[in-house]
Amino acid sequence: MLKLLELNRAGRAVAALGLLMLASAITEGIGLVLVVPVLGVLGAAGGSQAPIMAMLEAIGVPHALGPLLMLFVVLVTLRALLNHARTMAAQRFEIALVDGLRKRAWRALLYCDWRELQGFRRSNSASLLISEIDRIGFGVNQLIAALAGAVTLIAIGLAALAISPLVAGLSALAGALVLLAYRGMRQRAGALGEALGKSYAQVHSNLSEGLVALRVIKSLGREAAAEQASATSFAELRQTQLKFWSAQGQGQVALQAGGALVLALLIWLAIDRWHLGAATILPLVALFVRAVPLLGGVQDAWLNWIHARSAIAAAQSLIARAESAHEPEPKGIVAPTLQRAITLTDVTVQFAGAPTAALANITLTIPARGITALSGPSGAGKSTLADLLGGLLSPDLGSVEIDGAVLEGPLRQAWRARVAYVQQEPVLLATSIAENLRWAAPEASVAQLEAALRDAAANFVFTLPAGIETVVGDGGRILSGGELQRLMLARALLRDPALLILDEATSALDPVNETLITAALDRLRGRMAVVIICHRGALAGLADQLVQLDSGRIVAMDSSGVDT
Repeated sequence: MLKLLELNRAGRAVAALGLLMLASAITEGIGLVLVVPVLGVLGAAGGSQAPIMAMLEAIGVPHALGPLLMLFVVLVTLRALLNHARTMAAQRFEIALVDGLRKRAWRALLYCDWRELQGFRRSNSASLLISEIDRIGFGVNQLIAALAGAVTLIAIGLAALAISPLVAGLSALAGALVLLAYRGMRQRAGALGEALGKSYAQVHSNLSEGLVALRVIKSLGREAAAEQASATSFAELRQTQLKFWSAQGQGQVALQAGGALVLALLIWLAIDRWHLGAATILPLVALFVRAVPLLGGVQDAWLNWIHARSAIAAAQSLIARAESAHEPEPKGIVAPTLQRAITLTDVTVQFAGAPTAALANITLTIPARGITALSGPSGAGKSTLADLLGGLLSPDLGSVEIDGAVLEGPLRQAWRARVAYVQQEPVLLATSIAENLRWAAPEASVAQLEAALRDAAANFVFTLPAGIETVVGDGGRILSGGELQRLMLARALLRDPALLILDEATSALDPVNETLITAALDRLRGRMAVVIICHRGALAGLADQLVQLDSGRIVAMDSSGVDT
C-alpha cells in the first residue's frame, strides 16, 4: 500500500512537471512568433504576417504596436513565472527521489539477513549511500533539463513552422543530423559513467579504511604510502571526469561552429533564392539563435544523464539484493524467555564461496544460567557460533533450539530482543553517556541507567563532572579502552537479556580493567546465560563450560570450570 501511494505521488509530480514544461514552451514559442507582427507594424515586409495576424485578431489582439508589445511583456512574465515553478517542482522531485532512494537503500541494508549482509563490501555500500545516490539526483535533474529543453525546442520548431515551413523543415533536419552525430559520444558517456562509479568506490574505500587504521598507519610509519594510495585514487577519479568534460566541450565547439554554418546557409538561401522579407527572416534568425544553444544544452544534459545511469544501476542492484534477503517480520511473535537451555544439534554453517564450512556438525548445550567460554584460533568459528546463538544466523543443516523451540523464521528475529552483544571494538556516538546507554533501552530511567553502570563496574561515570550527561566525544575519545568496554557492558545489561555475548571484549585491555569486567560478569552468574569468546585468561577461568573450537569443529570441552 505504501509503495502504491509513493508511485501515485511520483506520478502526480511527473505530470505536474510535464504540464509546466509544456506551458513554458508554449509561451516562449508564442512570444517569438509575435516578433513577426511587431516588425510588420514597424514597416518590414513579410509574407508570413497575414496568417499570424489573423490568429491574433481571432483572440482579440489588434494589429497595433502597443497591444502587441503588451502581449509580449505578459508572455515573457508568464514564462518566467512558469520556469520558476518548474524549477522548484524539479528540485522537489529530485529531493524526494534522492531521499527516498537513500532511505530505501539504508532500510534494505538494515533489515537484510545477516548472512547476506556479510557479503556486502562496507566501503562500496557507503560510497553508494553517500555519493552515488547524489549522482543519481544530479542525473535526474539533468534528465528533467533535457526534457524541458526538448519541449521548448518543439515549441520553437512549431513557431518556425508558422513563419516559414521550408526553413523550419531544413532546420529540423540539421538538428536531427547533429543528434545522430552525437551517438558515439552518448555511448562513451555511459562507459565513463561506469568508470566514475568505480573510481568513487575506490576513493571511499581508501579513505574509510584509512580513517579506521590511522593509529596503525602512524605506528608503522606508513603515512606516505597511505597518502599515495589516496592520491592515486583521486587522480583516477579526476582523469575520468576530465575525459568526460573534454568530450562534452568538443561537442559544444562542433555544435556552435556547425550551427553558425547552417544559419549562414539558411540566411543566404532565404534572401538570395527564396526572396523572403525581413519580417520573416529576422524572427527566423532569432528562433535559430535561441535553438542552437538550447540544442547544445539538451545534448549536454542528456550526456550527463547517461553518465549518471550507472549509479542508478548500482543502487537498484544493491537494493534488490538486500531486499531479496529481507528478514521476516516478527509481528505477534513472543521471544522465548530461556528457562532451561539453548541447544545446538548437528549444526553446519557454510558461507557462499568459502572452501570449507565455518561450522561443521556442532552439537552443544548452553545452560540458561551458566557461563560458557568459546576459545580457539582465529577462524575457528567462534564468532559464527555466537551469531547462531544470538539469532543473527540460521544454520544450513541442523537446528538451534531455545527451550525446545526451533529458532527459525520470525522467531529467530524476535529472539534477538532477548540477546545483548558486546563486541571487541566499542561503538559509541559523539553524545552523552546517557544517550549512548539508551540506545539499548530508549525508555530507561536515570535509576535504571545508574543500576546498569554499577552492575558493569562502571562506577567511574559517577565521578565525572557531568556524570551520565558527560559527552564522550567522537568514538568516546575522552575515555580509556577499559572504561569504554565497561560502558558497552552497561548498555548491554540495560536490555535485561536472557543471553549476553561478549566477543573478545577484554582482549585489548590491561589487567586492571580485565579484572573489573571479570568481577562484574561473575556477579551476573545465575541471572542469565553468558557466552564469552576469549583466549585463556581470567574470563576463561570464569566459565562453567569451556568449549574449544578449531576449523569449525569442537575439539575439546571441559565442564569443570577449570582452565585446562
